[in-house]
Amino acid sequence: MSGPAAGTADAATTTDVVCLGESMVTFLPSQPGRLADVPSFGRGIGGAESNVACALAAAGHRAAWVGRVGADGFGDHLVETIASYGVDTSAVRRDPVRPTGIYFRTATDRGTDTHEVAYYRAGSAASAMSPDNVPYEDLLAGRILHLSGITAALSADCLALLRDLTAARPGRPLVSFDVNHRPHLWRGGDADASVLLELARRCDLVFVGEDEAEEAWGIVGAEAIRAALPEPAVVVVKRGSAGATVFSGLRPGPRSSNAGGAENATGAGSSGAGGAGNTAGAGSSGAGGAENATGAGSSGAGGAEDADTVTLVPALRVDVVAAVGAGDAFAAGFLSATLRGLPVRERVRHGHLMAAAVLTVPGDLTDPPARDHADRLAALDDDAWGRLRLGPGWTAADRAPEEVRTP
Repeated sequence: MSGPAAGTADAATTTDVVCLGESMVTFLPSQPGRLADVPSFGRGIGGAESNVACALAAAGHRAAWVGRVGADGFGDHLVETIASYGVDTSAVRRDPVRPTGIYFRTATDRGTDTHEVAYYRAGSAASAMSPDNVPYEDLLAGRILHLSGITAALSADCLALLRDLTAARPGRPLVSFDVNHRPHLWRGGDADASVLLELARRCDLVFVGEDEAEEAWGIVGAEAIRAALPEPAVVVVKRGSAGATVFSGLRPGPRSSNAGGAENATGAGSSGAGGAGNTAGAGSSGAGGAENATGAGSSGAGGAEDADTVTLVPALRVDVVAAVGAGDAFAAGFLSATLRGLPVRERVRHGHLMAAAVLTVPGDLTDPPARDHADRLAALDDDAWGRLRLGPGWTAADRAPEEVRTP
């Protein structure tokens, strides 16, 4: 570890990441096909923020999930299952009136025309979350607070909660925000997806896909996305099979100046050998250093404080079993490496590896690779990284043949 990665409290007792959002019971099909044709379903859990918490806890971090579920059997199942991953669920609230949300989905990729999802979440317990009924002392107790745009779409009260949590305030933890644009959630509401841009600009670390930025905001391309999000210290643009582009600068981000540790959590100025992750060329292996370049935001010496380091990291080749939950896993891998103070390139690679673990199983959650195994893969040189191909079962190996596999 190269020094503290976020916050200034005692790392031995402080929660690393607090995740807020709705988790639901999900019903997974027993076979491919239309929902109308599937004869039976298996029960699981699903929720962007709880997925991140579970992945982080499984990777050895202190993670907490804060949410609201019904006082029903599905709520019991959610809380018990999430806690079984090692997640602190003590701040979860039970609603005596509103039910726990559930949904059914097909086995196909979310991005295809044949994918079907049937949500039963309107009026759910989670949709009643508001600034008046969530435990702020728990939400603000971690080194990082992780939020998602899904919560903002659930209700006007949920949107008010996210606006309040992303407001600058003394002692605010680093706020991580995954845009997670879900078009169906914004239909017929009082707000629209443009509010996600407003929320993202108030955060310190933002994850956004190129495709969702175009769909939600009409913004095309990684550079244009960064231009629309000038405030966050780090913007991670996910580009599908092309990998990810990270814009990381020395700017302090929108949070209060006395929050402490933001410069380390976002990658600028962490101490030790790995702490140069935001200097031009830092963290790239080999002599080329092509994965990092100084962004176009600086203009001469006077603009140096606003200059971005732009880090491009190719995606892995993966034998996909189910393309569900990969975005949450990527965020968890990136946050895990951020907490460890790793350079930006390694943060992205750990995101890719965590996503590959989920892509090679049927559900939203799985055990991540052992840390030493993931570290070895993340440290591969560019050529070896480009040759890597991961398939089902790869996380179980102590030293997998994928580390040297060629096409």
